[in-house]
Amino acid sequence: MPLGDSITEGTGSSGGGYRVELFRLAVTNSKHLTFVGRNANGPATVAGQTFPKSHEGYPHYTIDDEPAFGRMGISPLVDQGISLGQPNIILLMIGTNDVNNAIDLASAPTRLGALLDRMTADAPSALIVVARIVPTASDTTNLDVVAYNAAIPGLVQARTATGKHILVVDMYAAMSANPSYKTALMHDGLHPNDAGYVIMGQTWYDAIQAYLH
Repeated sequence: MPLGDSITEGTGSSGGGYRVELFRLAVTNSKHLTFVGRNANGPATVAGQTFPKSHEGYPHYTIDDEPAFGRMGISPLVDQGISLGQPNIILLMIGTNDVNNAIDLASAPTRLGALLDRMTADAPSALIVVARIVPTASDTTNLDVVAYNAAIPGLVQARTATGKHILVVDMYAAMSANPSYKTALMHDGLHPNDAGYVIMGQTWYDAIQAYLH
């Protein structure tokens, strides 16, 4: 289950976002992978196979509902989404809209932790892979991105210590490893372009390939 905001939906790509490269790598390596979710977009086929278009990507969404900012959150959506999709693996990347809109940044990690607790309660046997969010095109905003990202490993460690199945992937490092990422990998200030989404797909694949069959 790809879960998150517009980057999960694939905004800025030619269709399907990171899910295209992730699926391509699975097919190329003879791994079985499908996507679940209530939304759908992407190409008809990838690597000669029918592309599973389903996802749980919601443009403009934050971690939780933020009425004062006119934002809806993904947290209230996960109970039904997980119940319907029954995912074995959940790929979570959320927080870009919280950081970019400076929505109570100090408590953003707390909101993410509450979301993780909700997800592990809904799907105790699923593997949750939570991403450090990608950099933006603004050096100033990236200071807040880095601060938010820095809290994520601690959130995960506190929960894996109690037996929860959660991993961290570093999408920020994957993207910013290219010193020209702002022009080479970004479609606009927040969203990757197709090349950036390829990097994301590879990073997700590296994290979950051992769990695919």
